[in-house]
Amino acid sequence: MLVEVCANSLESALNAEKAGADRIELCAELGLGGITPSFGFIKTVKEQINIPIHVLIRPRSGDFTYDQAEFESMLHDIQLCIDLGCDGIVAGVLNQNLTLDLKRTAILKKASKHLKFTFHRAFDWIIDPFEALYQLEDLGVDCILTSGQEQKAIDGFNLLWQLQQKATDCTIMVGSGINSANALAFKEKGFKALHLSGTKFYPKNANLPRLPMSSLNFFQEDKKIISDLSLIQEVVHKVK
Repeated sequence: MLVEVCANSLESALNAEKAGADRIELCAELGLGGITPSFGFIKTVKEQINIPIHVLIRPRSGDFTYDQAEFESMLHDIQLCIDLGCDGIVAGVLNQNLTLDLKRTAILKKASKHLKFTFHRAFDWIIDPFEALYQLEDLGVDCILTSGQEQKAIDGFNLLWQLQQKATDCTIMVGSGINSANALAFKEKGFKALHLSGTKFYPKNANLPRLPMSSLNFFQEDKKIISDLSLIQEVVHKVK
């Protein structure tokens, strides 16, 4: 059974390899559902890891419907992954009505060339997962990462099993909440791939600052944050 670890740092990637994982999905900001890691980060991990590296191609947190500039940045990131010798990408695009954006996903798939292509957990927002499964198989997608449209994969077991039964050309990779207590249940049902982060918190700095740098106000999946023209103009007009 293939085990993929979602790695958010070089240390995480090294631990995944040492633990016997088959490959890693490299990303940044796990708390946001993952976004594309930096060029320098990808290059550093690539130089020190021997198992295959798949890179998350997601330009921002929030939803999976992107404007043209965001989409073009995804294409540039895919080309960087090709240039760096990565083994696969993890990506996907939805329409605003939560259907698969077939046209743009096809463009991403074509841009990835010889790299393996995983459609990520945007799949868990799709209204008709079975239609999407057939569409993604027609595109030649290698994997679909899904929790069975539940917060935890163990709770989405029934849908995952149905998808597994219907899939013919791509692997249903089970992810979200995978641990040593439930992993065997998926193997016994014939699933071929598991995805986990395997994370726990370690103390980093005993001298905690008084001023936090994280803000929950920025984490809204139904909105995206943009520097506003009028708000900036107000400040510029005040000080110039």
